[in-house]
Amino acid sequence: MTTEDVFGQIDPPQRLLMGPGPVNAHPRVLRAMAADMMGQFDPEMTTTMNQTMALYRRVFMTENRRTFLIDGTARAGIEAALVSLLEPGARVLIVRAGRFGLLLSEIAARIGADIRTLDVPWGQVATLAQIEAALVEHRPRVFACIHGDTSTTMAQPLAGVGALCRRYDVLSYVDATATLGGMAVCADAWDVDIVTGALQKCMGGPPGSAPITISDRAAEHIMARRHVEAGLRAGGTTDGVGTRIGSNYFDLSMVMDYWSDKRLNHHTEATSMLYAAREAARVVLSEGLEARFARHRAAGAAMTAGLRAMGLTVYGDDAHRMPSVTGVYIPEGVDGERVRDRLRMDFEIEIGTAFGPLAGQIWRIGAMGYNAMKHKVLLTLGGLEAALRQEGFTLPSGAAVDAALASYTASD
Repeated sequence: MTTEDVFGQIDPPQRLLMGPGPVNAHPRVLRAMAADMMGQFDPEMTTTMNQTMALYRRVFMTENRRTFLIDGTARAGIEAALVSLLEPGARVLIVRAGRFGLLLSEIAARIGADIRTLDVPWGQVATLAQIEAALVEHRPRVFACIHGDTSTTMAQPLAGVGALCRRYDVLSYVDATATLGGMAVCADAWDVDIVTGALQKCMGGPPGSAPITISDRAAEHIMARRHVEAGLRAGGTTDGVGTRIGSNYFDLSMVMDYWSDKRLNHHTEATSMLYAAREAARVVLSEGLEARFARHRAAGAAMTAGLRAMGLTVYGDDAHRMPSVTGVYIPEGVDGERVRDRLRMDFEIEIGTAFGPLAGQIWRIGAMGYNAMKHKVLLTLGGLEAALRQEGFTLPSGAAVDAALASYTASD
């Protein structure tokens, strides 16, 4: 048997990814990734990096000059933010209302931070009053939360949060992995210090790059930690203030210098992912942010209308549901995994399962980025209806697609 017999060319199925992410990448993004390599200090390469920074300032709705990419999936951006803001013993307040709030705690624990939490039942969000009360009670150095948690499909309101944090001299971090490019991520209007995102969800790109934006205040804090470390090496004292940033790769003080005019070598930029991120931002901005947000809202509303027309119960509070991911309860007596398998095998459509206390209780159905489109929503609803019927669930024939179409008509 030859090597060719065992390892043929990559030929993945043309599957419609309608789960909580990743989703199908926009064809323009895939084409951009096929462009040739450049040397990391080539003037054309650094120009491309500068263009990418400028594009993401518009995506993040910010004037932050330190707006760039972390090479790695969304979690790379999250870890870079936390490991650079926090040090052993530093107090952090984390809003935990789903799986990804718990992830922030896991990362902070590895850093050795003093973790305090504002725990909210899954499916709910924290109020501004609850956040202020927790800031007053715990007096943290850093506040961290998730904007849109795909484990619960809820979006945390953030208006006023940054102002509260500044009032109490707290640095703020927001994980916008699942919302960047699909909902307004207003870094400046929110007045938050660091926001991270991802390509593989509403931005319509592949996993592997994490856009980040950093305020001057956060940058000064991070750079001060590096200066303290340099003083220690020179034999100085710090009176217990500041410690070494506990990662080289995720040390934002070094990555900021790499993306600045200094171009201080830190790592070799992931060139193909840079191209992907640049093109994803161009696609988003050429559509227009408000038009894109409206397209995601229309897709989410149509998906919700279709699911309810099937007689299914949608999970969570409509007021705080992300438009890009909808949770729906698996009907009693129906094997949720068999339905997902039927969708995948018969229709080449993927929907998501759930985490933690929601495991086995809900499906998570996405409509984000390149997939937040009318025909893809209709195909998903039609396939789900057929798969449920094959599993013996009785439902009105065609009602889901009709309801989704009516929803789209109403939103036009």
